[in-house]
Amino acid sequence: MKLYGIPNCNSVKKARDWLAENDQIVEFHDFKKLGLAVDTAGNWLAQRDWSELVNRKGTTWRGLEDIIKQNVTDNSSALALMLEKPSVIKRPVLEHDGRVLAIGFDASRYADIFKQEI
Repeated sequence: MKLYGIPNCNSVKKARDWLAENDQIVEFHDFKKLGLAVDTAGNWLAQRDWSELVNRKGTTWRGLEDIIKQNVTDNSSALALMLEKPSVIKRPVLEHDGRVLAIGFDASRYADIFKQEI
């Protein structure tokens, strides 16, 4: 299992704390240090709509020029933005064997996921 995000993000911190408290070992992929592979982002977009993956409430999105925001209208345009600015992705993304299990952090959702995966 792999958790994608940025270490200083509050949602990522909460997810990592929950995982540690519940004895779940998950590989952490830091977007800031490691970037994001086009195949990974494309796989996520094949499973989920771009509007779930692009955090339009975050500071990265709000800091974009209006023309850039207006041009993000589908998976293809979202993919380009996600690769250029991975911090625009809603965090964290929890993935197992290429399957997106959760976007963002919700303790009850994580509890359900790990009950099923164990």
